[in-house]
Amino acid sequence: MLEKTILDKFLRRFKNGTLNVHYWDGTSVSYGSGNPTADMTVTDKKIVRAIFKNLSLGFGESYMDGSLLLEPLDDFMAIAYMNLPEYVDLAQKLNPKILLKKNVTKKQAEYIQKHYDIGNDFYSMWLDNETMAYTCAYFKKPTDTLAQAQIQKFDHVLKKLQLQKGMSVAEFGCGWGHLLVRAAKKYGVTGVGVTLSREQYAHATELAKIEGVDHLVRFELKNYQDLAAEGGQYDRVYSVGMLEHVGRGKQAEYFGAVDKLLKPGGISLMHSISSQVDRNTDAWIDRYIFPGGHLHAVWQLASYLPEYDFRLMDLESLRLHYAFTLDAWWHGFENHKDEVIEMFDERFYRMWRFYLVGCSASFRYGELDLTQMVFSKGINNDLPLTREHIYLTD
Repeated sequence: MLEKTILDKFLRRFKNGTLNVHYWDGTSVSYGSGNPTADMTVTDKKIVRAIFKNLSLGFGESYMDGSLLLEPLDDFMAIAYMNLPEYVDLAQKLNPKILLKKNVTKKQAEYIQKHYDIGNDFYSMWLDNETMAYTCAYFKKPTDTLAQAQIQKFDHVLKKLQLQKGMSVAEFGCGWGHLLVRAAKKYGVTGVGVTLSREQYAHATELAKIEGVDHLVRFELKNYQDLAAEGGQYDRVYSVGMLEHVGRGKQAEYFGAVDKLLKPGGISLMHSISSQVDRNTDAWIDRYIFPGGHLHAVWQLASYLPEYDFRLMDLESLRLHYAFTLDAWWHGFENHKDEVIEMFDERFYRMWRFYLVGCSASFRYGELDLTQMVFSKGINNDLPLTREHIYLTD
């Protein structure tokens, strides 16, 4: 049978981990060796055709539909990314057939709202309610709780920004508002946070009132380009988990906006998922999770700094921190499986499960990284000589 022969030939290239494949004709074959071990049940030969039409969409959609069974999913994803060169080689041959969504300004609100405006009730199920942070946390030890690690991330970011009372800040992609509110409460800064998500904007605005800092900070429902076009000068401009949404080839727009808003000598921080190399966006992620997004390679981002006389101050990888974060999100998500299915449906549940578990494995074994980059606008000789301020306890 042609489909079985093709899939068998591909899987025999796997060396790391053991994948037990159960075919639609009742036969089973094991590929690779060692741990971890996972089972893949292919219920129909049509699945193989879908996979070889587009690797990412074929696996993702077949799993979402329940026709491809992958258990345990985390071990399957580990095996997949441990054998990443084989996947990348095939994906590069197949993915060019898929038309990815173009990230143009008029579409950005639609793309953001598709992901973030599916309901605060949904996100509050598995994000920690204390911070509602949907970005990489900062674990000082693996046993830290998610809420603890997210607060540590907030403080890690704010210390890198070297805030002082009375400074003004601008946040691109403010999420649910907790980072900017914490900056106002802890350091007495003023500023603005922008988002294209209506749900996030409403939550952040209410949070500022509840925490008593609405006289210091405000939130606006707008694009970061719109904020830059309005003008104004800020002591600090930063983004946490926003650059992933600006789109491929849009780095100049992002850094140009920072340049317009940041005072000479001011500091900017960028916290973003990054990739080892510049590849096309994953087709399944583009269609179902983050339309129009793109992961930039660190070397590409750094190459833009000289154009604006931005001086690199600090570069840090938090790769494993994001794996720990995703593990916590996934386990929280699984604890609310019945509620998620009732709120949406089983296909939606499997879609998000595939996304969360797959991303965790990619940070552990694949090409994903989390980069924090800090830079100043021009030369600032008054900044600390060491990084000691980042690690001093309050």
